[in-house]
Amino acid sequence: MYTFRTETDFETFDRFVEEHHGQYQQCSLWPKVKTAWAPHFYSGFDEAGERVLTCLVLERDLPLAGKLWYVPYGTVSDISNETLQKEFTTFIAAEMKAHKAFCTIIDPPVPLRIDGEPQEEGHAAHRLLTSLGYQLNTDLPSYTYKHPVQTLIPLRDENGELIPGKQLLKKCEKGVRYSVRVGESRGLECETYSFEDVQKDPALLDAFVSVMDDTSERNDFVHRDNDYLMLLFGTLKDHTDIMIVYYDKAKDTQLQNARLKEREQKVAALETAPQKKIKGLKNDIDVIDKNTKSYNERMEETKDYPADARIPVAGGLTIRYGGFANCVFGGTRNIVRNNTRSSHYMNYLRLLRSIDLGMDYHDLGYVLCDSPETMEADGSLGPLSPNEDFVGISKFKLSFGARYTEYIGEYILVGNSFRYWLYKELMPKAKKAKMTAIRLIKNR
Repeated sequence: MYTFRTETDFETFDRFVEEHHGQYQQCSLWPKVKTAWAPHFYSGFDEAGERVLTCLVLERDLPLAGKLWYVPYGTVSDISNETLQKEFTTFIAAEMKAHKAFCTIIDPPVPLRIDGEPQEEGHAAHRLLTSLGYQLNTDLPSYTYKHPVQTLIPLRDENGELIPGKQLLKKCEKGVRYSVRVGESRGLECETYSFEDVQKDPALLDAFVSVMDDTSERNDFVHRDNDYLMLLFGTLKDHTDIMIVYYDKAKDTQLQNARLKEREQKVAALETAPQKKIKGLKNDIDVIDKNTKSYNERMEETKDYPADARIPVAGGLTIRYGGFANCVFGGTRNIVRNNTRSSHYMNYLRLLRSIDLGMDYHDLGYVLCDSPETMEADGSLGPLSPNEDFVGISKFKLSFGARYTEYIGEYILVGNSFRYWLYKELMPKAKKAKMTAIRLIKNR
């Protein structure tokens, strides 16, 4: 038998979340970021009084339908404990009724496949949840759902020891290794900033946002303004930092001048070099010539910037919590993007920082996939293909040698069938009509 109650000890609540590898979206700080939602906090205890479950519920009032409950990442608990999950489902259903919520949506990280291999643990969790009355959202018509595939880089070996950064780099594709190797030789510099740094110098956030704005123009990218970023950063400041990669034009020119001087020396050495060294000297000269061509292209791309410009060309905001490093925001500016490949350079440095901070996994983000219409007989979701808009991002992220985990998705516990019907059927049509009206007004 388990008991459940409203939680007031948030320090202990958060410690349980973090120690049990929960996500930052499951801790008591998250509602301070998602201020449009009202929070409810619950904890579960076994007969000995030991805490075995925490649950953050976010509540939002929706037009027509009423109160929607959402549990980010599900509960922090043993998903395979049938008795615990059954008793908590009974408890949360009663709480929904008491608070007049029409449904609860949870999206526990139940793994369907890892690197294409079926996960019986995930299938068992799916069977348990559906037996308790949860409906899988992929089985239902939905205007919001996309199937999540997460790319995770394990930072520890089979013995639990942290893997050195150089060893991780060996698993990356050739292009990534090259980008990391030549980054500094092309004028790239990377800085890591804390919340206190950004408070002292707000221009740092402006530089970061300038990269995100440029990324938004190129990709289907969620843009957030400075106020939201500062709220997120400040709320989770003990777990969060931002990285900015700068292209230092003056430094690049200085390095190029050194290469040209080296070239002169090698050309002069050809006149007296023994035959066995001539081939090596010529190869070195060819490499310098290729670098010169690349440098000239960078100068052309940045001709509108001063000779001493220090241009932010890549940026990333990372939250490290519960052993997971989550890349929440990351992007690359259009300028010198292909010439320096600064995103590879930045993400490798992100990995090194996650290793230094003792993380277990480094998450390079979600790839959204189209959800299939029905499940197959074995409980899997069938073949998945990346959403067209995200194909390039998928290939880029996997180039870091990440493992990809396919998660089953959202589960829904319906409390009021009529209001749930309003939410699923009527609200999307009302939203579509509203957007059509807005477009017509703008066109006029």
